[in-house]
Amino acid sequence: MSITRRRLSPEESRDAAIEAARALLVEAGPQAVTLKAVAARIGRTHANLLHHFGSAADLQKALIAHLAGTITAQIGEAAKRARASDQNPREVVDMTFDAFARGAGAMASWMILTGNEDALDPILEAIHRLVDDLAEDHTHPGPSIHEETLQLVLTALGDALLGGPMAKALGLPRTAARELAVKALIASHTGVPVA
Repeated sequence: MSITRRRLSPEESRDAAIEAARALLVEAGPQAVTLKAVAARIGRTHANLLHHFGSAADLQKALIAHLAGTITAQIGEAAKRARASDQNPREVVDMTFDAFARGAGAMASWMILTGNEDALDPILEAIHRLVDDLAEDHTHPGPSIHEETLQLVLTALGDALLGGPMAKALGLPRTAARELAVKALIASHTGVPVA
């Protein structure tokens, strides 16, 4: 008995490959996101993925674009909810930290270290679009939304890469960087430092 594979549309094939690449990123890190590994994961050939993406770097760039778009959309909605109800920005901080902890931080660092910095363009563009969207109704005194975003993203990236070992070395809880980020955002919105 032979098994027939359903023929996927080009868009379905690309989507399946990006989802497989995302899973590999989370499971094994950025170095695992190769055409061969992704092809094996979705039951396609290396040549099939070359046809859809052109190269491993292009697949990785498509993955980054997908992650950036999905993550910034979620963070944007959370930021708007927090603003509308004047709530603690914890949800925004947690989503940002989680996004970097679940592979985006390692992928971004790996891209920089391998000289593929232009692959970060989709992340930077997505963050820029999000910040511009949020800045339209940014009315509180204090740092601009651009400054807050820079501080939050760099803190989340640093935490994803070194947060655990640094917190341990300093005798702090693993969540210390998140707590500091929440306190900084609250202080910037109220003008009152949070102890």
